[in-house]
Formats: sequence, structure tokens, C-alpha cells
Amino acid sequence: MKNVIAETKEQIITTVKNAVANLASELPVDAVLIENACKVEIEAEIPKDKTHGDFSTNIAMKLTKVLKNSPVNIANALIKVMNTEGTYIEKVEIAGPGFINFYLTKKRIYDALKSAYELGDEFGRLDVGKGKKVMVEFVSANPTGPMHMGNARGGALGDSLASVLDMAGYDVTREFYINDAGAQIEKFANSLEARYIQALKGEDAVEFSDDWYQGNDIKVHAANFIELFGDKYLECSSEERKDALVAYGLEKNIAKLKSDLSDYRINYDVWFNESKIHENGEVAETIELLRKSDLTYEKDGALWFKSTEFGSEKDDVLIRANGFPTYFAVDIAYHRNKFEKRGFDKVINIWGADHHGHVARMKGAMDAIGCDGSKLDIIIMQLVRLVKQGEAVRMSKRTGEMITLSDLVEDIGIDAARFFFNLRQAGSHLEFDLDLAIAQNNDNPVFYVQYAHARIASIIRNLAEEGTKLADINDIDLELLKEDAEIELIEKIISYPNEIYLSSVSMEPSKLTRYVMDLSALFHSFYNSCRVKCDDEKLMQARLMLCHTTKNIIKNVFAILKIDAPEKM
Repeated sequence: MKNVIAETKEQIITTVKNAVANLASELPVDAVLIENACKVEIEAEIPKDKTHGDFSTNIAMKLTKVLKNSPVNIANALIKVMNTEGTYIEKVEIAGPGFINFYLTKKRIYDALKSAYELGDEFGRLDVGKGKKVMVEFVSANPTGPMHMGNARGGALGDSLASVLDMAGYDVTREFYINDAGAQIEKFANSLEARYIQALKGEDAVEFSDDWYQGNDIKVHAANFIELFGDKYLECSSEERKDALVAYGLEKNIAKLKSDLSDYRINYDVWFNESKIHENGEVAETIELLRKSDLTYEKDGALWFKSTEFGSEKDDVLIRANGFPTYFAVDIAYHRNKFEKRGFDKVINIWGADHHGHVARMKGAMDAIGCDGSKLDIIIMQLVRLVKQGEAVRMSKRTGEMITLSDLVEDIGIDAARFFFNLRQAGSHLEFDLDLAIAQNNDNPVFYVQYAHARIASIIRNLAEEGTKLADINDIDLELLKEDAEIELIEKIISYPNEIYLSSVSMEPSKLTRYVMDLSALFHSFYNSCRVKCDDEKLMQARLMLCHTTKNIIKNVFAILKIDAPEKM
């Protein structure tokens, strides 16, 4: 099927490319310079300001050094030799320091609308990624307790970003890193052991450290363990007792992680155990590689990484004086596994704000072991503030502790949670209004968009019941759509592929929530000013086709965000 959006951009790039090849007829330059100019990549983007045209290119500025001439002179020469015959280009102008702006014919928007309808679920799919392997690692909560609000936001962001990248043409893998080794597991073991002994011998039988896990879930694990095994592990060695308790507790916690995330509509391609890279020797291999780099040194019996060379306030320990690797060293080995062992072209991690200082040193460590640190992108996610009736919410009604992912989903539903967490960029603080999230009115953004989808479905259903169904697309005269509300809605529809592109480049799926809210607002304006059911049969068919296409775009965005698109509300 014809993809007019992609075709239009290609037309512009080809037109410019041909003009560059023919510049010698307007500029006093030799063949060698023209040959070099033809090698420069041509970019055509949709300007933010509509007065700057439908597409714009900065090629004249990019050719300045190559052709040893001013951008304005180059732009003027390019326009003079441009052949726009057989394209959607109606007018070409120079703006600012040498931008070339393209204004397209009205026919293009009608052809693009038809293309959007015909492509259906595939409309918006791009080949920007060229099938490159990308991993998105997100949530990766410690399996030592329930998932909290940060995990809920990270889950919605990471999963939606993975879907955006898939739409942009990348080969995407979703991964959860299970920290089943190291200090957190030791702390988990100590906590479980203490609660196990206390449950059998009384709270005074063993002191419970303030540094251990204080949550009620630890007590529940200990009680359930006793139901299964009684006091069998009371008299054995502490090591044997801890091993049994951790094996039991981890299995239960990881199963709960998987269940909660699946309920949240997140299904990972890979669950990667930290213990794996300890057992197969990759941690030791990686530390040896680091030893050989000029970015490490020994001090006080420990091996250090020169993190200060990458902007950190202090250097970081890789191997402690006791010979055990730090979490940082293990994390380097894990990322080496991603790049070197599994061959990912790009790795994207979504981390909490408390990991901000870890970014530069991790990228530096990748360079130190021969992996390209520039291929590692880290999205820092800011905190969430839950608000109810204008007051901050801090406690879980069931556990008396933090609000968990399962609490949130139970209270407001999956659709609201996933939409609200994608309302803002990851790097911005998010105030999550619980009252707004469950409100059944247009102030609630997810309700507003779902209502638009349901309203369109109702229009289509009611017309079908009266005997009016959409005709063959080739028999519909889309040029009858001339009202401002119609044109604005069409323009928004056909900009959808560019929204996918921008979301993939910026790694911000929040662009799509804003897009679908704007699309819904434009549909409501169209609905209020243009009657779909009208006496003019041809106009009714054109407007009905516009309804079908709008509905499909909303459904497509919701598929990326994994939100239900209701037919009735």
C-alpha cells in the first residue's frame, strides 16, 4: 500500500539531492566539490511552526564548508535548479540563515489521509531503526520486596518506549534484571532468618537490625515457611538456614513480580539473573579487563575505577579489600554481557533519580572495557508524588507501608495508571492526582481520550444500523473535506508518523499521550461543528471515513501505551 507520508519526505529528499548534483550550473564550483556535496546527508523535518512550511531542510548550512560559500547563496542556487514536477511540492522558500522550506499541495493531505486509512494498524510504522537490536531494561526491582510507585512509573515508561521503538523499526528486547546476588540478598537472608527465629522462639530470641527489611512481607514469608517446614531449620547452621529461606523467599517474590507486571500488561522477553554472570565467570573476566585499562588503580588493598575522569565527585571501588566485587563492578559485567556477549547495538536503561551520579561512570566503564559507552542511553526518572483530595498520600491502606504497584492498579485501574505515568517526560517530577485518575469526566485525560474513541464507535455503529456503511475508499471524494475543523483533524492524523519518529529519537513516549489528547480534542471540535450524518451522501461518506481513521489512530496509540480502547462508555 502507498504510504504518502513516507513518499512525501522521500520526494523532498530526492528533489534536494538532484538539485545538489546540478549546483554547478548556478554556483562557480568544480566537480570535485559537487561530488563531495552529494555525499552529505540530506534531512527533511516537519517544522514546529506551521508558517515555516510543511517540511524544512538545513542542507544549505551543512554544505557551507564543503562548497566554501554562504548558506543563503547555496539555498538560492538549490531553489533555482530544483525540479518539483510530479511531486507534492507547491512552493519553496528560503528562511532565516538558509533554511529551505517546502509548502505542499492540498492534494497531499487527502492522499495522506487515504494512506492512513488503508495502512490501518501499520500506519505510523517506520524504518528509522533499520532492524538494529535494542534492549530496554526497566523496573529491575530488587526481588526482596513488593514493587513501589517508582517501579510503576518506570514500568509504564519502559514498556511504552519499547513499543515506540518497535514501531520505529528497531528489533526490541524488554529485559528485567533480577538482583539475586550480592548485598541486598544478604540483607534479605538476615531479615528472613531473624523473623524465622523470632516466630519460633519469640521476638527477644534474636535482635532485628535497623538496617534489615522492616516490611510485613518478611514476617509473612517466615510464617509461611514455618507452615511448610516447621522448626526443621532451627538447629542447623545459619548458612544452611539462610540458603533455604532465601531460596523460598526469592521464588515467591519473583513469581509475584512476574504476576504483578503481567497484570500491569508488561511481559518481558528476558528475565536475567545476576547470579548467572557470577557463576559463568563474566564478573571475573570483566574485572580483569578493567585491571588492564589505564582507568584503574590499587589503593588500601582495593581496586578503584577513576570515576572522577568522567565527572564523578570521587573514584569508585571495583573490588573491595576483602576480594569481593562491588555492585558497580558487577553492573559493568552485566552491561558488557549486553553489548559483547549478546550483541545489542543500543542499550537503554531506565533508572531512578538516585542513580543520576552513576550515569557518566557507567558510560566511562564501557569505554574502558572496549564497549562503546555512547551506545548506552540512560533515562533518569524523577519521583512520583501521589495526591488525594489535595494531600500527599504516603501509606498503603493494606500494609501500612509504601503504596505498591498492586495497590495502585487495584485503586485506579491499569488504563489510568499507564496513561498518567506517560503524561510527563521521565525527567520531570510527576504529581499523580488519584481523584482525577478515577474521575469519569473530561477533566480526566484518559477518560477524555477513551470517550473520543467510544463516541466515534457510536457514530459508526448508529449509521450502520441505519444502513450507512463506509463505501470503498476509492469511491470516496476526500476533497469534500474543506471545513477548518476537518482540515485541522486531517493534519493531526497525518502527523502521526512524525510523532512516532520524534518519540523514538527523544525516547519520550509522553509525546504520544499529548498527541492523542490533541487528536481527541480536534475530533470533538470536528464533531461539534460538522455533522457526520447529513443529506449530502458523498460528504457523509468522506466524514465517515475521517471518523474511521481517527478512531484507528487512537486505537494505535493506545496499543503502544497498552490501554483499552472501549467501543462503548
